[in-house]
Amino acid sequence: MNQCRRPFGVTSKGEPVELLTLDNGTFSCQIITFGAALRAVYVPDRNGCPVDVVLGYDTLEEYETQDGYLGAVVGRFANRIAKGRFSLNGHSYILATNNGPNHLHGGVVGYSYRVWTVEQLTSCRAVLTLDSPHMEEGYPGHLFLRVTYELTGSTLSLHYQAQGDRDTLCNLTNHSYFNLGGHNSGSVLGQLVQLHASYYTPADETSIPYGTIDPVEGTPMDLRTPTSIGAQIHQPFRQLILGNGYDHNYVVDGPMGTLRPAAWTHCPETGITMETETTLPGLQFYTANFIPAHRRGKGGALYGPRHAFCLETQFFPDSPNQPAFPSAVLKAGEHYDHTTQFTFGRK
Repeated sequence: MNQCRRPFGVTSKGEPVELLTLDNGTFSCQIITFGAALRAVYVPDRNGCPVDVVLGYDTLEEYETQDGYLGAVVGRFANRIAKGRFSLNGHSYILATNNGPNHLHGGVVGYSYRVWTVEQLTSCRAVLTLDSPHMEEGYPGHLFLRVTYELTGSTLSLHYQAQGDRDTLCNLTNHSYFNLGGHNSGSVLGQLVQLHASYYTPADETSIPYGTIDPVEGTPMDLRTPTSIGAQIHQPFRQLILGNGYDHNYVVDGPMGTLRPAAWTHCPETGITMETETTLPGLQFYTANFIPAHRRGKGGALYGPRHAFCLETQFFPDSPNQPAFPSAVLKAGEHYDHTTQFTFGRK
């Protein structure tokens, strides 16, 4: 057990942070208790050599000070809420506007900047918990959260659970940046993506959805068949121009609440494939458009724009203010219970 758990530094507030390692003999991953962040995932390539397919940092200070939410669990509400405002049960709530005019990923000190508690740790399973007090970052209700990382065969699963004492919002995701060529291999524009999504929610220049659910057919947003990430990213299509590439919420085909395919990705160079499944209604496909050039990552690697992609399973952005979207309200005493799985293979 000591090999599975070791110190990873101390936060600026004096809180100790640990590095947890899961290993089933073929696949392994690392999680830090700061932000419950996925720091590394080692996957065998077509030759059987391990490749780390997740971007991350070597030091806790970088996780504390750099933007981008690398690998972190974000909430209480992942993605954006327009103008940092929403109403619930006739009451208006005001949140931090930490992304231009909007609220992003839970606020100034969201769950990605909190130190989580290790509730359980085995060689293939880590359970982390967090207490989120009433009105933390402006959200009503005390919320108790549990996130379980588990390696089973070639699958890494993330199981999100939460329960509160008042009606509140709850929308949790993992913000890992994947590069199936290896975290230090540069651009992902030549890698393939397939999204199991016939619709998406177009957004304005601040990434707030207009409230419509539009078909992808006939647009560069159509990724229903395996397509190079870079094949259409430079098309003069307004949504791609506004997002500086892909940074959009897709509506996952099939009923919410059932574990179903959301995405398939493949790197021709390494042969590594990744199938993403989720019980959540949406998927934010983001091509790391805003990572600064020459940002230093693990092992001295230099990261930059489009050196990774994110597959953030979620409720739709700004859903508290969009009545046509699935509701992200978690009623008092009810259970938030969602799963996302990443299954790796070789081709």
